[in-house]
Amino acid sequence: MTVHFIGAGPGAPDLLTIRGRDLIAASPVCLYAGSLVPPEMLAYCPQDARKIDTALMTLAEIVEEMVRAHTHGLDVARLASGDPSVFSAMAEQMRRLDAAGVPYDVCPGVPAYAAAAAALRRELTVPTVAQTVTLTRIAARATPMPEGENLAALGTSGGTLVLHLAVHRIDELVKELVPNYGPDCPAAVVAHASREHEIVLRGRLDDIADAVHEAGVRRTAVVIVGPALAAEQFPDSHLYSDTRCRSLP
Repeated sequence: MTVHFIGAGPGAPDLLTIRGRDLIAASPVCLYAGSLVPPEMLAYCPQDARKIDTALMTLAEIVEEMVRAHTHGLDVARLASGDPSVFSAMAEQMRRLDAAGVPYDVCPGVPAYAAAAAALRRELTVPTVAQTVTLTRIAARATPMPEGENLAALGTSGGTLVLHLAVHRIDELVKELVPNYGPDCPAAVVAHASREHEIVLRGRLDDIADAVHEAGVRRTAVVIVGPALAAEQFPDSHLYSDTRCRSLP
């Protein structure tokens, strides 16, 4: 018996990986957050699978379901939106599974920021413009940010900044970023990336908050800030340059 932590992707069922789909189809128990994972994803579950919405459950209750499945020899598909390596609470679940002696593995998924970049039709790393992408969030009612990981510090690089779990505090976010990026820095918000009701907002730091409020976006969104979003004049990368040596060793 194994608990499979599966990256369910940004929302579109066809962005679920083939491996993830097959693991879901082979697991008699499926745990998913109904507030984030679309119901269409559950169509891959076995017909008689036990489907458990974890949206209103505590960590202890979630782990209890996994341990119960383990005692009955049943595989568990634990779905996480996007990719489980980012803001999935997977680490704390694994820690408890280790203590309980329950085996697990991880299946990666398409992260939300990648789906957002695709919706914007933008590369987040552009030669001489931005070669660093920072994935972060802001402190609110959630777990406090570690020392040194505030937006004022992270924004000093000037690279592409991707913020999860932050759109509901867009006004505060803008105030913290303007000193480093400037009011005219390109900014974008993508809500429900890859889904039919996807919302794409483009602007600058000085007007993106108004666009967010007007659109009524409050959750399930990624905020992206940085000059790469509007870069037009930049040199071609060395990767495909005709001056690059391509001889085989």
